[in-house]
Order: sequence, then C-alpha cells, then structure tokens
Amino acid sequence: MCSIMGYCDISADEDVLKKGMEKTVSRGPDAMKVIDTGYGLLGFQRLSIMGLTEAGMQPFELDGNYVVCNGEIYGFEKLRKELKRKGYSFMSDSDCEILLPLYKEYGTEMFKMLDAEFALILYDKKTNEYIAARDPIGIRPLHYGYDKNGVILFASEAKNLVGICDKIMPFPPGHYYKNGEFIKYRDMTEVKEVHSDSLDVICKNIREKLIAGVEKRLIADAKVGFLLSGGLDSSLVCAIAQKKSDKPIRTFAIGMTEDAIDLKYAKEVADYIGSDHTEVFMTPADVINSLEDVIHLLGTFDITTIRASMGMYLLCKAIHEQTDIRVLLTGEISDELFGYKYTDFAPNAYEFQEESKKRVRELHMYDVLRADRCISVNSLEARVPFGDLDFAEYVMSIDPELKLNKYNKGKYLLRHAFEGDYLPHDILYREKAAFSDAVGHSMVDYLKEYAEKMYTDEEFKTLSQTYTHARPFTKESLLYREIFEKYYPGQAEMIVDFWMPNKSWKGCNVNDPSARALSNYGDSGK
Repeated sequence: MCSIMGYCDISADEDVLKKGMEKTVSRGPDAMKVIDTGYGLLGFQRLSIMGLTEAGMQPFELDGNYVVCNGEIYGFEKLRKELKRKGYSFMSDSDCEILLPLYKEYGTEMFKMLDAEFALILYDKKTNEYIAARDPIGIRPLHYGYDKNGVILFASEAKNLVGICDKIMPFPPGHYYKNGEFIKYRDMTEVKEVHSDSLDVICKNIREKLIAGVEKRLIADAKVGFLLSGGLDSSLVCAIAQKKSDKPIRTFAIGMTEDAIDLKYAKEVADYIGSDHTEVFMTPADVINSLEDVIHLLGTFDITTIRASMGMYLLCKAIHEQTDIRVLLTGEISDELFGYKYTDFAPNAYEFQEESKKRVRELHMYDVLRADRCISVNSLEARVPFGDLDFAEYVMSIDPELKLNKYNKGKYLLRHAFEGDYLPHDILYREKAAFSDAVGHSMVDYLKEYAEKMYTDEEFKTLSQTYTHARPFTKESLLYREIFEKYYPGQAEMIVDFWMPNKSWKGCNVNDPSARALSNYGDSGK
C-alpha cells in the first residue's frame, strides 16, 4: 500500500499536512515526498511494488499537472503502448505513471477506462482545481473533510485528517470529485443485463473470470504471498495461484493455540496444492493486548470488523516481521457476491439481490476496510481477486434465483464452478465458518468476557445512552465504541451502522453478528 494526501488550496499549511501524514508512515515506509503545486499541496508515502526504482516515486508531473495515486492498474502495459503512440514518454515502469497522460487525453472519462484498485488526487494546472477519485468497490481507501476555512482535504485514512477536519467521511467508491461535487462514474450494483444462462455456462464464466482475476494480481516486482484460512474463498485463490505458478506459493494461516477451526483445513489445502505453508498461533493475551491498537488502526467501532481483524492483524504482523513478502492476496468480497450464512433466510430472489447490492455498496466500511488496514499497517499491500471488476460485475448480473440456496449448500455456484482438481472435495463443499470464529471460537468469547468485566449493567445502560448514532447494544460494542472515540472523537458517522444480518428476515433477528448465532450454522464450526 501507499498513502496519499492532498490539501487543496493556496492557503494550505505544509506543516499541518506533514503532521497528518506522519500517522500513516507504515502504509508507505520506503519514501515520502510533499510538493507544492502552486495552488495547494500533494503528499505521497511509498511502498514500492511496481517500478521499484527512484523514477517510480510520486507525485508524477506532466505539463504542470500533478497526481498521487495509491493503486494497482491492471493491464496498464496496453494503455502505456497506446499513449506512447500518441507521443507520450515514460520515465519508469510504474503503472501509475500513465494517469496524467490519460487525463490529458480523456479527462475524467479516464476513470471508466481503468481496471484498477485505486485512490488518487490530481491537480489540473489549467483550471487550478483538484480532482479526486476512488475505485468502484473502494478497495483502496480515501477520506475527505474540510478545514476551519472550508478547504477540502483528501487522505488515505481518517487518522490523517483527525485534528484538521471537524467531520471526516469516506470518499464514495465509484465516484470522482470535481468542482465541489461527487460524480458517480460506475456503480457495481447496477445490473445492465441479467444473465439467466444454464448452470454450466454460468459456472464456466465464474471459473474463467475468477482465474483471470487471480492471474492479473500475481504480477508484481515485489514478492507475493497468500492468506489461507482453509475456507472456500481463500482456498480457491491459493489453488488458482498455485496452478499458475511454477514453484510453491507461500501461504499463511493463523489460529488460537487451543481451538482454531481453520488451521487444520488450511494445512489440508496447503498439502493438497503443494504450497510452502506457515502457521502462526495467537494467545488470549495477544488478542486482548492488541485490541486497542486494532481499533485505532481500523478506524471503526463495528463488532464484526474488529473481531475479524484480530487474527488478520496478528498474522500480517508476523508476515511483515518474519518474511520479505510485500503483497498479499486475500479472499474478501466473495460473501457479498454469493451470499452469507444469513442470506439462506432470504425470502425471495429480489430480497437476496437487494441485500447483495447493499453489502457491495458498503464493503468499503467493513471487510474491505479490515483487509486494507490490517495489511497496510504492516507495510504490505492487499490484492483482492474476488473484487476484480469484470468478475464482480458478472456475478452481480447473474439471475438471483440461481444464487439462492436451493441446493442445501451456500455459494453453490462458486463451489460447482471449481469442481475438479482445484481443491479436495471436503474443502470445496465445507460449510462456511465465520472468519472471527474460525481462528478459534474462544477468541470471540475472550473479547466478550473482557468487555463484560469492564462495565456494570448500570454503567452499560448509562454510557450507551450517550451515543445517538449506531448506539452500542452490548457491553462488547460499548467497549469498542469508547476506544474508537478516543482516537476518532465525534467521527462515528464514517461507519453507517453495525454490520448485522438483515433483522427483518425470519431467522435473522439476532443480537450478535456472528453466524454462530444463526440456526443454520450447523457444522460450520467443526
């Protein structure tokens, strides 16, 4: 990952911007640079992944225009060739160097052309204005706020803007900012054509598009590794990558010392595909001692996100400290596309699709936020094959009748698509365990017990009432909220609400976000 920041007015204070950027050095530990555009400031902190030489350092400049970008642009080589034919030259092998020539040629229409995970801030000298944009899913982070004089600032993380802006908000995915407006350029939940093909055709397309999504994310000038939980999604990513590699890929799994569900399944997958596998163990003390750091790095109070981040953070910390890997492929975003345990309770196809659309639109506040922060705080870069734009758009367009659990097995389309020699059959058709549970059921229990000891029932009732937005409803959620407010005072509206199953559906009116609370959890935790 890298970190970007823009202070978009001639009155911008460089010391203020630099102080903000100091809070995300781990995102870009290799180099830092701040430039004065003549009408404001742009800052960049670099984690070298593509174009590792000094020539790949940002901001890039072209004819007085400047850009900073945290991103990976897939297929940029083709775009660069086209731009060379138009007379542009390039100083580096960085994918992001193509952005200013693209802007000169196509203006803001360029955003529709990008197959990318990105967040950028661009200064246009001709119009003396700043343009910012974010990828359609929001895989790369971007936030914004206004200083006391009404000047807009953009930054990779909310923590960059704390103390500068009264109100900090996430930049909406699939939008660009220009002339004071946020303009939508792509909506991943908008279905242009519903695909009602045969099951075989649908599954063939799912398989081919996911393979392509993994393959393009293997390209890096830095070393690549894989998070492997032993669940369906990460196992498929690893299996595809291993088939595309001529030597064992490096896979990593984490679990509690006593009852990690997924470590045994991760090892089974690793043995089957032949990866170079590493197991990391965490203790109850590791979990409790890391809690405040995790909430600070995440910038959320959401229960599900925090629980699921504990293992991911500690695993990425171990990878950073013990290896030279810089890029990690992960299995996020599959659930939002194919369904969770609770979407088995969807009353009909329309409701399933609407729920999927809601989850995809909010991804940047939950699972995607978790993956980005846990990985980037450890100076690593996340790549998310299930978030491939072509793949995600296709799955969203599949007739939702086919995505309902009519087969007595969630995510049947994805499982059926990869029948064969990708994974052992018991892994391919294993019931899903919630990520926060899969590292060890006891982890969640320890967190609940810890929170229970922090407040009396009366204290919980009184303190919870002090919050109006996303009011805490358990002692655990109150504990998380109080830690959040310590680092992000008054900024709770950055997160729309708690991630919870759709309580309006029969069987989903539960008070804990874990799938363990659902009646259909069954053998998921075994």
